[in-house]
Amino acid sequence: MAPAHPGLLLRDWGSVPYAQTFDAMRAFTESRGPETPDELWRVEHPPVFTQGVAGKPEHVLGAGDIPVVQSNRGGQVTFHGPGQVVIYPLIDLRRLGIYVKEYVFRIEAAVIQTLEHFGVVGFRVEGAPGIYVNLADPLNAGLPAGPRLDPFAGLGKVAALGIKVSQHRTYHGVSLNVDMDLEPFSRINPCGYAGLQTVDLATLGVRVSAAAVAEVLTQRLARHLAP
Repeated sequence: MAPAHPGLLLRDWGSVPYAQTFDAMRAFTESRGPETPDELWRVEHPPVFTQGVAGKPEHVLGAGDIPVVQSNRGGQVTFHGPGQVVIYPLIDLRRLGIYVKEYVFRIEAAVIQTLEHFGVVGFRVEGAPGIYVNLADPLNAGLPAGPRLDPFAGLGKVAALGIKVSQHRTYHGVSLNVDMDLEPFSRINPCGYAGLQTVDLATLGVRVSAAAVAEVLTQRLARHLAP
């Protein structure tokens, strides 16, 4: 455990099964007190599909040999696996003085800034939490202009977001795809959107280690979330 920022501790767990991490961060949140320092948990998960509380079974098209774990985070189904950076902020929002909407905005801002550091333009899509790229020109272009019958046409999702807030305290968090096997995403409707393409930095032509991306994302999150 090390300080990620004054008042914010970092735990780097390495590769840990999702269910084990889920139980640990839920237990941490339930047992923490008013003076418990906030933490960032940095992990990588073996292949797993996770379902949010509103997750619909039909969005899992065929899990095959990959387990599906029910979670209590928001959102629908997503995939975690090697080559993906996952960070779980365990934050007391009341102490930070913000509400959930601002918290989500700050996490997404940290991801956008991380992508910018590696030369990629990331952006939000209204009503669809996470961060997206313009597949035609991910290093220079943002959201395509003009009327869009399909809000995801020409876009790829590079980062997913799912959170849980209990008594103003957060857990779960954000995943950013770096260099991973993307095939499992074809077995689901990512985040509940049929046909949504999921990409990683390697697909976009950015060759960088997951460790390097994790370090930058940790720094950006710490700046946005430290009390």
